[in-house]
Amino acid sequence: MSAPEHPSVEKHTATLYTKWSAVFVFQAAVSVAAGAFVTHALADALDANALSWWHTGSQYLMYHALAGLIASSLFHYLPSLKTILRFFFVGNILFVGSLYIMSLTDFRILGVVTPLGGTCYLIAWFYLGWSLWRFKKP
Repeated sequence: MSAPEHPSVEKHTATLYTKWSAVFVFQAAVSVAAGAFVTHALADALDANALSWWHTGSQYLMYHALAGLIASSLFHYLPSLKTILRFFFVGNILFVGSLYIMSLTDFRILGVVTPLGGTCYLIAWFYLGWSLWRFKKP
């Protein structure tokens, strides 16, 4: 049996994951704003392919922002959570960011970055699943 954490360590940990929660809430808000922006301001300016990329980016940003938000509530149970949240965050930046930029520009070389973001998502999901599978109630 391990010694209980010092109250200041626990408070710091709770604050850290509250900040992670705020980051994912912000990303969810960006997803909503981006979806509204393309629908109302850019729908006529973008071709079908660019619109598809934008919508895919908005959907995946929302899915993984919510996943990060829900996962951050598990901080008391999963020591590996910080790594999992980082993979969700980096996945959002790489996957969604590359799709948004490609939608708005001719910078198609970023298409090689998109799968890296998807890989970050997969790592986060598998690591979260593995961590939950191995979880033992104290």
